[in-house]
Amino acid sequence: MDLLNTLVDKGLRRELPTREEALAVLATSDDDLLDVVAAAGKVRRHWFGRRVKLNYLVNLKSGLCPEDCSYCSQRLGSQAGILKYTWLKPDEASEAAAAGLAGGAKRVCLVASGRGPTDRDVDRVSETIKTIKDQNEGVEVCACLGLLSDGQAERLREAGADAYNHNLNTSESTYGEITTTHTYADRVDTVQKAHAAGLSACSGLIAGMGESDEDLVDVVYSLRELDPDSVPVNFLIPFEGTPLAKEWNLTPQRCLRILAMVRFVCPDVEVRIAGGREVHLRTMQPLALHLANSIFLGDYLTSEGQAGKADLEMIADAGFEVEGTDQVTLPEHRAATAGGGCGSHESAGCGSHESAGCGSHESAGCGSHESAGCGSHAEGGVCGTAAAAAPANEPRTDLVAVRRRGAGTDLAPNA
Repeated sequence: MDLLNTLVDKGLRRELPTREEALAVLATSDDDLLDVVAAAGKVRRHWFGRRVKLNYLVNLKSGLCPEDCSYCSQRLGSQAGILKYTWLKPDEASEAAAAGLAGGAKRVCLVASGRGPTDRDVDRVSETIKTIKDQNEGVEVCACLGLLSDGQAERLREAGADAYNHNLNTSESTYGEITTTHTYADRVDTVQKAHAAGLSACSGLIAGMGESDEDLVDVVYSLRELDPDSVPVNFLIPFEGTPLAKEWNLTPQRCLRILAMVRFVCPDVEVRIAGGREVHLRTMQPLALHLANSIFLGDYLTSEGQAGKADLEMIADAGFEVEGTDQVTLPEHRAATAGGGCGSHESAGCGSHESAGCGSHESAGCGSHESAGCGSHAEGGVCGTAAAAAPANEPRTDLVAVRRRGAGTDLAPNA
C-alpha cells in the first residue's frame, strides 16, 4: 500500500504526515489492519527497538474533584463507587511506589485529583518525591496534579520530579463538550509551564468519547506541536455513574488504528498505552506493543488493570523486553534535550492513565480512567468471568472493575 510505505519513510525521517494521510490510517479496513500494524511497527522499532517501558501509578488523593470532566470517575457529581481518600503520607506513597518498582517499573506517576495544586499541596508532593527518591535508587518520578500556577513546576523540578503529565484529551473544537470548569487553553498552558521549568512533558489523549476521526487527528497534531516527550493514549472506560457511561464506541481494531496513527504522527516519542487497554484491546493487547513502547503496570487510579504478572508474560510472549533502569527510553536526539531530570530517562509520564490524563484529573491515572480492567484478575490477567463468546462490538461492562486494593486500602497492590 503506497500510503503505508510513505508513512514509514516519513516516520524514519521524523517528517510530519499530512492530515489526509493521518485520516487515511483511521479509515483503513480491518482487512488491511495487519499491514497498518506492521508498517507502524517498523517506525516503533527504528526508534525504540523491542523495549517496553513500564510505569506505575500511585493515586495520592482519590475522588472528590471539583472539576466536571465527563469521562472521569472522580468528577464533581460522579456516582461511581470509587475509593475516596485524602492525601497519602510520603512513606505510604513510597511504599506503594516500591511495589511497582519491584515489578519492573522504572517510572512512578504520582497523581492527585483536583483542579490543581495549592502551594501547600506542592510542598506535600515535593516531600513525597524526595522520600520516594531517597528510598528507591534510580527511580523516575512524574507528577500529575492538574493545572499549574506560576512557579509550581519549578518547585516540583527542584524537589526532584523528572516529568509532569497533563493531557489535552481531545480536540480544541470539542473540548467544551466534555469539560466546562476549565478550558483547552488552560491545559496547553500547563504543558508549556512544565516544559519551561525543565520537566519532561507528558501529554496525551482519550479516545472513545464519541469524537470524530478529525477530532483525533486534531488533538494528535496539537500534541506534535507541543512536542511532549511522552504521549499516553487512553481508551475511555465508560464508568457507571459518569455522563459518558453509555459511550462504548471502540473495537480492538479501532484502538490499533488509533495507536498506529499516533505513532506515524509522533514517531520518535514515547507512546504509552494507558487506560482502557484491557477493556478495549482485550486479547489484541500484544499487537499494540508493536505500536506503543510504554504501558502502565498493574492497576490504575480508580480501576483495576491486568495483573502485573500477566503484563510481564505478555511482553515476553510477544517477543519484547522490559526496559531496564540503565537504558535510555528516548532516542539520542530527544534525550539530549528532554526536559527534566529524566535523566537518562526519558520521558514519560503519566499518562494515563488511564484514560485520562492525569491531570485534572480525570480519572485515571494519568488517565481518564483508568483502565479498568478486570479485577478478577489479579492473578491471571484474564478476566475470568469475561464472556469468551460475547457478541462482537457489544459493551464489555464485565471488564470494568473499581480498584479496591493498593493505595488507600489495607490490601496489597496489583503490581
